[in-house]
Amino acid sequence: MSWNNKIVRSLMLAGCVACWPTLAAPLLPDHQEFDAALQVPFQATAGRDIVMHFEYPGANPGTPVAWQVALLDRDGQTLREWNGGSVLHTRQAQASIHWDGLDARHQPLAAGYYSLRLRAIALDDDNAHRIGSGLASRALTLAERLAPEAITEQRQEIQIGHVPAAVMPRFTALAQHAAPQTFAASTGGLPYTVWYGDLHSQTNHSDGGGDLATCHGEQNPQSSAYGPTDAYQYAMGRGLDMLMTSEHNHMYDGSTGTNTSANPATAHNLFASGLQAAAAFRAAHPNFLAIYGQEWGVISNGGHMNIFNADGLIEWEKNSAGQLIGDYEIAKGDYGSLYTLMRSKGWIGQFNHPAQSGQFKVGGTDFGYTADGDQVMVLAEVLNSSAFSVNTTESETVRPNYEIAFNTILERGYHVAPSSDQDNHCANWGASFSNRTGVLIPTGTALSLDSFLEALRARRVFATEDKTAQIVLTANGHVMGERFANSGPLTLDVNYASTSGQTAQHVELFEGVPGSNGSVTSLSGTATTTVTPTAGEHFYYAKITQANGLRLWSAPVWVTEGSGGGGDTTAPTATASENGRSGSITLNATASDNVGVTRVEFYVDGALKATDASSPYSATLDSTTLGDGTHALIAKAYDAAGNVGSSSPVSFSVANGSSGDNTAPTVSASESGSSGSITFNATASDNVGVARVEFYVDGTLKATDASSPYSATLDSTTLSDGAHALIARAYDAAGNIGSSTAVAFSVSNATGTPTQLIANGGFESGTTGWTQTSGVITSDSSEPAHAGSWKAWLDGYGSSHTDYVRQQVSIPVTVAHATLKFFLHVDTAESGSTAYDTLQVQLITSTGKYINLASFSNTNAASGYQQHTINLDAYKGQTVQINFYGKEDASLATSFVLDDVGVEAQ
Repeated sequence: MSWNNKIVRSLMLAGCVACWPTLAAPLLPDHQEFDAALQVPFQATAGRDIVMHFEYPGANPGTPVAWQVALLDRDGQTLREWNGGSVLHTRQAQASIHWDGLDARHQPLAAGYYSLRLRAIALDDDNAHRIGSGLASRALTLAERLAPEAITEQRQEIQIGHVPAAVMPRFTALAQHAAPQTFAASTGGLPYTVWYGDLHSQTNHSDGGGDLATCHGEQNPQSSAYGPTDAYQYAMGRGLDMLMTSEHNHMYDGSTGTNTSANPATAHNLFASGLQAAAAFRAAHPNFLAIYGQEWGVISNGGHMNIFNADGLIEWEKNSAGQLIGDYEIAKGDYGSLYTLMRSKGWIGQFNHPAQSGQFKVGGTDFGYTADGDQVMVLAEVLNSSAFSVNTTESETVRPNYEIAFNTILERGYHVAPSSDQDNHCANWGASFSNRTGVLIPTGTALSLDSFLEALRARRVFATEDKTAQIVLTANGHVMGERFANSGPLTLDVNYASTSGQTAQHVELFEGVPGSNGSVTSLSGTATTTVTPTAGEHFYYAKITQANGLRLWSAPVWVTEGSGGGGDTTAPTATASENGRSGSITLNATASDNVGVTRVEFYVDGALKATDASSPYSATLDSTTLGDGTHALIAKAYDAAGNVGSSSPVSFSVANGSSGDNTAPTVSASESGSSGSITFNATASDNVGVARVEFYVDGTLKATDASSPYSATLDSTTLSDGAHALIARAYDAAGNIGSSTAVAFSVSNATGTPTQLIANGGFESGTTGWTQTSGVITSDSSEPAHAGSWKAWLDGYGSSHTDYVRQQVSIPVTVAHATLKFFLHVDTAESGSTAYDTLQVQLITSTGKYINLASFSNTNAASGYQQHTINLDAYKGQTVQINFYGKEDASLATSFVLDDVGVEAQ
């Protein structure tokens, strides 16, 4: 008898129906994991509703969930307990308890702070097999012993009765992005500006960007309508200061598994186009930081992590020819090697939605510590909103918490700050809830990718559920994120500010010992606490719960406490030197101490680059992680008592050339052909030698050739008809780059006269062929037509208003190409770079699905008409509606004026 038959028979004998085990769906490569979240009001007179949310995308309908909710006092003692089970009828389930506010003896609780703990396990076939039972009533008890990593745990603090609000120290709120750049901190203030962002989201470069009307989970890779630029525009319009689109590294092959027919160049080009899109958006919107990166790994038996600044795609998958579908190869799950690669390249990362166990293993240990990992991993998420939320009112109720894992990571020895993101897979970037990651950048320093990365490396970051609130922990004047030596009393101040009138109700200070693999403990419930730490290493961080229940987490401070009491107070002495200008450069230090040196840290331009714990103290560094020019090296030496001695700064120069080669290649480009297989040619020369030539069309890398004569062919149908620009870039061995002047060429993929599918595209016959909101099609001369007298004039009222004009067309399946063309004039009274009023160019399918083809706003205002062209080849053989949908806010008019609309098929 098979195992499945045995378990089914035993359950039938037990008379159990609700706890029937069901086979999990075929294992998905990602996003198949079980997750849970608690939703409980923070404040209430006594009782309240406790709501549990369960999600398991990889399970078949009918999979049981066993859960337990415990009410705990401040010492962690259980005061009351509830046990039950639910069934995942789809991918989700919800359960609730109405708690009367009493303990297990039906006695009222004293006023104070308590916590609720949810522990849950999904009884798919794998878990039922591992624990030896599919009975929900026994599952958690068995799993504690046999499969503890399968249990998901969530905790949430609650307040019972009246408790006086925390007394907060006086604090001058940090400037925010809207503050003038000349802001100067007042007395007692800190010289930083807070920038709020969402550092974890996806677009159609992987499995995100799903249309809100139909999005219920991850999208098929590269299938949705919305890409990185759409995401940045949306997030900026929602008031965010920064958005990272973090695309899954293993989906650039167009699949959730391994696409054995994938072309590595296609994956490389897609990643490169994302970097270019982010750079272009940053250039056009200097007060918004567009970040393009990758989310590496898989969740099950792995762990997701963001890499913020990689210059290439890191992969483990290969096609059938054995070619890596990426730029750098790291084996799946090999986090130790990944950390080493990241450190050598100067990349930094974030632990994404870390589970309390079973992830980021190095040497078989969850969150296994390595010195390389400690250098590069700078953030860890403590809370996210639901990855598949379609909420756009910042009111999402499903918000999983990862504090348990965050504490484990700190106890392993990692120096990470907390973050709170949204992991958006649907097209609501930053809009599902008010949670944000706050980044502190020195006031007066422009928001840029470099200043952002510097702040992350310094761990000047906090996590918040309230986008209007701030938390900054200081310790004897040191700001959160810092590592410093101390001797004697240590005063910790938890600083808080709100720009929306919220108040801090409860403060908690936590402490732990990095590298001890122990437990994080509660130190204090007051906003100002003075302690004298024991000799050795410590970390401290703070958490605030506002009166409305929303929470904030500070970055830790890391303190090395000396022995004090007349012990060793003599700091080591240190000197530094550097050798090399390119390639692998060497950082050297000499250090001495009256007792003994425990380690030396090497800082370049204020950023920690390496640590050495044994003499002679030295480290090597890849010079390409530094920009060409002058830099400053400082060595810091530590002794066992925590005393620190710093060297004088040593100036050195970097020139990332080979043997001083700073001469860029010269290159010219040419193109032949206008249809079919077109050819790119380049001639390139260099004083040393040309390593390769890259061919870019309209800014997108299309091909690479490493041998002369340099040429490449391209299928013209991958380009739209019309004018294009070719640029060739030549590289030498020293990394110098020469670019050709742009060469214009034309593509004409079709022959014969195109067939026009739009009726009355110039609107000269009035409303014939069109469906509109009242008055859109007009001959009013206040806005001129592109040609003739009639046009479609959407919005322009200066008040909340929506307009549309649409027409149905049938695109023959037999045509080679179908192209939407139109002329648009945007006229606005708005100012600035925020999109207040929008025009969506949409395609409505026969099933009623809205697909966004292009977006315009008041920021696209210009004199005269601009022609726009959109490829509709994907919709050949379909009857669709071309829809122009304009939306205007409550003030200041924006007019979207359309004319000469056509859909050409040929």
